[in-house]
Amino acid sequence: MTGLIAISAIQVALAISIVGAVALIYGGKRGSLQARTIGYGALFTAFGLVTLSTLAMVYALVTHDFSISYVAQVGSRETPLLFTIISLWGALEGSILFWAFLLYVFAALAVYTHRNDEGKTLEYAAATLLIIGVFFLILLIGPANPFHAVSPVPDDGPGPNPLLQNHILMAVHPPLLYLGYVGFSVPFAFAVGAMVSGEVAEDRWIKSARTWTIAAWAFLTAAIIAGMWWSYEVLGWGGYWAWDPVENASLMPWLTATAFMHSIMVQERRAMLRVWNLNLIVVTFVLTVLGTFLTRSGILSSVHAFTQGTIGYYFLGFIAITLVASLMLVAGYAPELKSQGKLDDPMSRETTFLVSNLLLSVICFTVLLGTLFPLVAEAVRGVKVSVGRPFFNSMTMPVIVVVLFLIGIGPALPWRRTDRAALKKQLRAPAVALGAMVVISLVVGVRDPYALLAFAFGGFAIASNVQEFVIGVRARVRAHQENAAAALGRLVRANRHRYGGYLAHLGLLTAAMGIAGSSAFKAEREITLTPGQTVTVAGQTVRLDEVWGRDEQGRTAIGADMSLLDGSRVVGQLEPQQHFFDSSDQPIPTPSVLSSPRRDIYINLMAFAQDGSSATVHVLVEPLVIWIWIGGGIVCLGAIVGWVPRRRRAAVVVVPSVATASARAGAPAEVTT
Repeated sequence: MTGLIAISAIQVALAISIVGAVALIYGGKRGSLQARTIGYGALFTAFGLVTLSTLAMVYALVTHDFSISYVAQVGSRETPLLFTIISLWGALEGSILFWAFLLYVFAALAVYTHRNDEGKTLEYAAATLLIIGVFFLILLIGPANPFHAVSPVPDDGPGPNPLLQNHILMAVHPPLLYLGYVGFSVPFAFAVGAMVSGEVAEDRWIKSARTWTIAAWAFLTAAIIAGMWWSYEVLGWGGYWAWDPVENASLMPWLTATAFMHSIMVQERRAMLRVWNLNLIVVTFVLTVLGTFLTRSGILSSVHAFTQGTIGYYFLGFIAITLVASLMLVAGYAPELKSQGKLDDPMSRETTFLVSNLLLSVICFTVLLGTLFPLVAEAVRGVKVSVGRPFFNSMTMPVIVVVLFLIGIGPALPWRRTDRAALKKQLRAPAVALGAMVVISLVVGVRDPYALLAFAFGGFAIASNVQEFVIGVRARVRAHQENAAAALGRLVRANRHRYGGYLAHLGLLTAAMGIAGSSAFKAEREITLTPGQTVTVAGQTVRLDEVWGRDEQGRTAIGADMSLLDGSRVVGQLEPQQHFFDSSDQPIPTPSVLSSPRRDIYINLMAFAQDGSSATVHVLVEPLVIWIWIGGGIVCLGAIVGWVPRRRRAAVVVVPSVATASARAGAPAEVTT
């Protein structure tokens, strides 16, 4: 009965979504208030039906209703309740259902939030979201139907993939990824709505799209960081980024969305890059669908890949139709969107944004080429080609270090024109930081040129972005006699977009330096120990104390108790394990990590004697890894700050250096109270 109710709800939601999309398009063309009301009502009704179906699936999973095909595929009475619930997104059909649910959540929120907006953009945007929803609902009643009846009904199921129930981050990473992917549907829909309504030249869609883009970008950023952490904590190889095709699939829309968020500022300030921005948001949305295709089509050999079947053809068709239709719309409106402004000075903020956009696009194209080339080569020639880490590192590292430099130079530059003398003064402190980081890096033994540049430009950019906060705080302290903490809080609240962006820069730079440090100074050793024996790696000594085993719910755990020593004193405990799940013959490694601001001690249990007389362990010492996670958190915090609506400006506080240079060049000061 549960499955029948759920699939019936999906079928009705599909019909209602089609009716709603047609009504909204008709209402937009004819100006019919009644048609618009029907369309919005259909959207909210479809949202309720898809929600009902999703809750029905969760209920079926929790109650172990093995008469439903998806529950029989991923359910198990031995699986803990948390992992039972989150197995909703643990395989193909459930993940498509979860995607559709989030899409209708975003669609309902977008319509409700913008219900009082002027113009017809929202009507066409809502129709666009319903059309996207129709595609996913077709999948749910076709190749990805999770509600097929099973007969005879099994007594139990195999449970989720052991890799996906071995760490709590399984409850975090996939939902964040879906929120990021699906979230980009909204700014894409606003772009399409603006073009179809003929209101794209008015630029109102940019303000609507900005908020949703920042939210989706924040979710995707958090998802990437959580995925890196999950890989680091679960897979046992001691790394966090392997240029896996599905990792790349999440990185590509992040790159284009980052470019979009920067270039819309140029559009707002200088009426430039209007066609470019439309193309960016179209490509970002298409890349999110491509990422879903790569994961769900089964064409990849990856820990992320779920299945094989016909669903890949559906995604390819949807990608092709979306891309062609969107680019035709952009091309049709391109003559009306000619830039009104121009680059007045190569040393200006808009020039920096333009160069950054191009570089981010180059990185995205490189990653796309390296990801798809093996698939194309195998499809065309039947030859398996491997494109791995050496290609991606050699092709992207030079561009990435230039982007780090631009993150530092951008905040120091005003809009339009730059006063060279003021700029030199502005760059003194960042230049000192750059020189200091070069010296420190060479002293501590950095010899890799890219790592050296990453530290140097990272220090330069951190100093430059921190300086923007310092200048603004000093200006407020002088103008209002506030203490520094109060001045900082009010400064950020007065211009959330600007200082949220600087905060995100600082987080990104922190993570980049953590990546550079862990890559440059990583040390490792694999060794077999008996209880009481020690091994020293990069000055860190660990001792094997005991090998043990125990039965846990749904699995057997084998572990090694190990101590981190400072001389003869124990200063830390580690417990690497291997988990043997009832549903799998392969052990799942569970490394143990002891983190500090300076370094991580990372130990993976590779093998063990059944009598507990010895254990083979892989010991790694990786400096600065914790700063990757901290940096990711700062990026998300910056996105949250920038997402909050901007307060109305009350007064202008002129800040020496940047504001003065801007005023001399004819641009308004930007630091407000």
